[in-house]
Amino acid sequence: MESQGARILSVDVGSSSVRAELYDDVGDNVEGTEVKLDYEFEYTADGGAEKDAVELLDLVVRAIDGTLSQAGGVVISGVAMSTFWHSVLGLDRDGRPTTPILTWADRRAAECVPDLRERLDERANHRRTGCVPHSSYWPAKLLWSSCAFPEAFEKTERWVSPADFFYARFFGEPYQVGTSMASGTGLFDQNRRRWDRETLEALPAQEAQLSAISDEPRRGLAGEWTERWPALRETPWLPAVGDGACSNVGSGCTGSDRLALMVGTSGAMRVLWKAEFVEIPDGPWCYRADAERYVMGGALSDGGNLIEWLRDTLRLPDPEKTEELLSDMEPDSHGLTFLPLLAGERGPGWADRANGTVSGLSMTSKPVEILRAAMEAVAFRFAIIAEMIDTASPGEKEVVASGGGLLNSPTWTRIMADTLGRPITLSGVKEASSRGAALIALEALGGPEIEAAQAPLGETFEPDPSRHEIYTMALERQRRLYDTVLGGS
Repeated sequence: MESQGARILSVDVGSSSVRAELYDDVGDNVEGTEVKLDYEFEYTADGGAEKDAVELLDLVVRAIDGTLSQAGGVVISGVAMSTFWHSVLGLDRDGRPTTPILTWADRRAAECVPDLRERLDERANHRRTGCVPHSSYWPAKLLWSSCAFPEAFEKTERWVSPADFFYARFFGEPYQVGTSMASGTGLFDQNRRRWDRETLEALPAQEAQLSAISDEPRRGLAGEWTERWPALRETPWLPAVGDGACSNVGSGCTGSDRLALMVGTSGAMRVLWKAEFVEIPDGPWCYRADAERYVMGGALSDGGNLIEWLRDTLRLPDPEKTEELLSDMEPDSHGLTFLPLLAGERGPGWADRANGTVSGLSMTSKPVEILRAAMEAVAFRFAIIAEMIDTASPGEKEVVASGGGLLNSPTWTRIMADTLGRPITLSGVKEASSRGAALIALEALGGPEIEAAQAPLGETFEPDPSRHEIYTMALERQRRLYDTVLGGS
């Protein structure tokens, strides 16, 4: 199928909303077709971060309904999907959930990580799977689930990603998962492109319980869906792709000369490139965008979610006024050292049981100073990730920023540029993950390779050398606090 004149329905299942929108044959969004439905993970006091699978499916269905109702009878050439990586749920023999979706943010499996490290050769495992023993990945979640939900675990016939569950409802069996979603589980051999048998041998799960890995589109909606969505009855649905990879593609970061910096609910810094094989170095994680492309980097569990929590908790003024107050402050003028690890640490140190720490608080500390310290602290963690990526992937890289955290705060973007000591250019794409999924689908349908797609760019923020020097010293202070608080973890 040729992509010229194509219309792609892109569904983006993020950590705080589900979006659906149409894109044209060059990856531009079709105005008036976007539907956005907000939701939240269900957090528990013991570190849980779940979502009911049927409720999330309902949001996906409603988003698709909304976009189709606004499509005006346009012929849709393909359906693309971007979903958050690393999350898993169990299904019984009838395809009904036996567990909630255990999301990437669920930290309860941390208690099983020491056991997992004893079962695995950690370094060899990382070189195969691109992942380390950590609560965000499937190995720890499966080990923990076998103890935390023994009855549900016993009833579970399959362990799937949320997208596998959606597609099985829409098309029936067999259960399939694309290369990209499989690559973020911690159970996937990145170079051999198969489930990693050595890891599975250490777990109370079998390969037969996992979805078949396939990048072939699904066609032929089943049952009620043929009547509900007649326009999609024989439309090819491309396998879901990890949202991080989609974000790189959507913002034009599809080569080793561009570094994607994303701050949404969480945060990540990634480089994506095409290769037949990769030697996975110590430090960064490594997943796949598809069968031909790798994506490597580091991620933070605290990003926009931390800033929103502080806004609510500290009862700060409205966003416009807060931005004004933040911009008037000098760098590191608050006297605070902040470890932005309230949701745990995924990178760069993988301290699974980490929590947030603020040092230097006094009776004179103001709410906006705490917020500014948090923004700077997140930038410091990105600086460490950037060092790691530069070692793993040498060469000059243009930094392109996306995600609401930076696109909506020039002050935070300046902090990032000054901390990294390199220019940061804002992406001109509003929804990079959604657009990226559409571009990947267009390529699969016979269109141009994603590397040829042009992505609009916005303002460039140049670093200030004097501020960079201040932030370099503040980063060292944060490193010392990290070693003091977490050195033994």
